[in-house]
Amino acid sequence: MKTSKLKLGVLFSGGKDSTYAMYLAKQEGQEITCLISVYSENPHSYMFHTPNIRLVEKQAELIGLPLITEASKGEKEEELKDLERAIAKAKKDYKIQGVVTGALHSEYQASRIEKICKKLKLKCINPLWHKEEFSYLHELISNKFKIIIVGVFACPLDESWLGREIDNSFITDVKELQSKYKIHPAGEGGEFETLVLNCPLFKKPLKLSGKKISGEGNSWKMEVD
Repeated sequence: MKTSKLKLGVLFSGGKDSTYAMYLAKQEGQEITCLISVYSENPHSYMFHTPNIRLVEKQAELIGLPLITEASKGEKEEELKDLERAIAKAKKDYKIQGVVTGALHSEYQASRIEKICKKLKLKCINPLWHKEEFSYLHELISNKFKIIIVGVFACPLDESWLGREIDNSFITDVKELQSKYKIHPAGEGGEFETLVLNCPLFKKPLKLSGKKISGEGNSWKMEVD
């Protein structure tokens, strides 16, 4: 069921979930007025995506929307105050009436964002909430989202997964991993992180000029330029 048209800000990390949630909100006729990103110093933040987070600045240019950023030390629960400041600034500067999130199954994230929105008298919109994971991955492909893996953080994932594109081969492999290791196929448990290189929201693709890989065992990340 469609909601009435609202001015919305998007909690944006540059990964697949926040980008696709924005895409779905626009498909519903909502007006996206700004992007909101938090730069966390803590790579193990409970709330925020961290790999390549500063690329949101370039992605915002490609989308053609203003970007509000807020720094955070990434301390559990304390980081919510940083998020609240960023959302409050979006409300003040861009008159947003609601916030779009990419929450899929995380009650931890969804409940805390909902609480902030309620305090600020904003609607909280979760277009991906409880979407079936494999249907979701197929939707990303059919809607021409080019997405790569930039971080892996669970057994048996390793360095070889970095840079892989989410395509039909990827879906086949994560289906097997879900069966054997209980890996969440959309990475909702923090098993992997993604970067959107192109989609219908972008004026042109995000082009990468270099990469730096670091990690060990089943924890690897790829920083890109």
